[in-house]
Amino acid sequence: MKTRREIERQISQAIVRFEKEYMGRGPLDTKAYVIDDMVLVRLKNVLTPAELKLAETPEQDRGRYLIKQVRQELIERGRPLLDAVVRDILGLEVISLHTDISAKTGERIIVFTLANTPQFD
Repeated sequence: MKTRREIERQISQAIVRFEKEYMGRGPLDTKAYVIDDMVLVRLKNVLTPAELKLAETPEQDRGRYLIKQVRQELIERGRPLLDAVVRDILGLEVISLHTDISAKTGERIIVFTLANTPQFD
């Protein structure tokens, strides 16, 4: 059986792979935390150069809103892949996924709710 830290590292690495392969650009820093029956993943600097420019336009609110909408839709479409990654690592079903992204800082948070609390060494 793996330790909590090993599992968290595996989840972080898997999410980075997903971001690179599915979203087209990986974060500069990622950290995962298993907390009771949840997995919290914090990704830093996930925005592409084009998204950063869009967020800086004179109509910042509109640009940031568009970035959030597109990223939300992409995550929803890629959700089966994300659920499978977490399920394969933890051996538990994912009940729900919640996410938000800051178009200002380029940070994304993903929270997975699990069917049960994982067991570790």
